[in-house]
Amino acid sequence: MHNQDLYQLFMDELADMQSAENQIVASLPKLIKLASFSELKESLSKHLEETNNQVKRIQQIFSLLDEEPEEKTCEAMKGLLEEADEIVKNKTKSPTLDAAIISAAQKVEHYEIASYGTLKSFAKYLDLDSEIIALIQETLDEEGAADKKLTKIAEGTAFSSGINKEAAQSGRTAKNK
Repeated sequence: MHNQDLYQLFMDELADMQSAENQIVASLPKLIKLASFSELKESLSKHLEETNNQVKRIQQIFSLLDEEPEEKTCEAMKGLLEEADEIVKNKTKSPTLDAAIISAAQKVEHYEIASYGTLKSFAKYLDLDSEIIALIQETLDEEGAADKKLTKIAEGTAFSSGINKEAAQSGRTAKNK
């Protein structure tokens, strides 16, 4: 028998992440539409597909535990997505808008990485089924990869300058006119 208080906390956090992922599914299409850099659009589109699968994984975990998810709103994600709306508001398609989208998306990714890391730790200490831990790890891996991809797009590679440099240069160009 596992600790009921920690188990309930795990269930609460899992329901919170279900809400968070559903909010992301609803908001990502807007960011995809606003993005102008093709690699950013592709990355966000891929992550939207992954996020839909993450929602299914959470549902699978509830099913494996023979539990019904509690209806709740992830207030943290709601705030992060409201901030994302604010940061991209009134910006025209440009490298600066793309940089703002990356900024907002990385804040979301970091919240998810922290949350799934905690869920995995709880699951281990609760001695939950290894399939549950593997499902959480799969999502954690996707979130980490998405964050790294966003950083690569922002900072560039040996073959591309990156959104941040382009945004800085376009800002200087606009000031010099």
